Amino acid sequence: MRLLGGVTMGSPDALNATVATWLAPVFSAPALRWIALLFLCSAYLQGGLTKAFDFNAAIAEMKQFGLKPAAPLAVAVIALEIGASLLVLSGFFRWAGALMLGGFTLSATLLANRFRDTPLRRYATEIFVLRASWSCR
Repeated sequence: MRLLGGVTMGSPDALNATVATWLAPVFSAPALRWIALLFLCSAYLQGGLTKAFDFNAAIAEMKQFGLKPAAPLAVAVIALEIGASLLVLSGFFRWAGALMLGGFTLSATLLANRFRDTPLRRYATEIFVLRASWSCR
């Protein structure tokens, strides 16, 4: 293949192999991997720390969603968000931490997004499914 300036290049596979050779050390660096994991866990860390520093607001949030007893559940949520994030970041039982955060996210989504209780249930369900399908792309 001939590029600008008359430089020739091999097949696309050769280009992919060359780029992969250049980028492999960068993307496999432990520091970059840890930063990526920190970005993934940042929402959970922020949520857990915010609840821990303003515990009354955490209790009010539990009451808002009709969860009882509010205080023990708030403590459990704080422990789960911070503890599971630390498992993921430390690499110690990373799979368990990721599974806990995934389960927490699913349950929080079903609890907080009460689309099934709205008068426009069918419309809300269609929007929910549409957004979920967009996130899978």
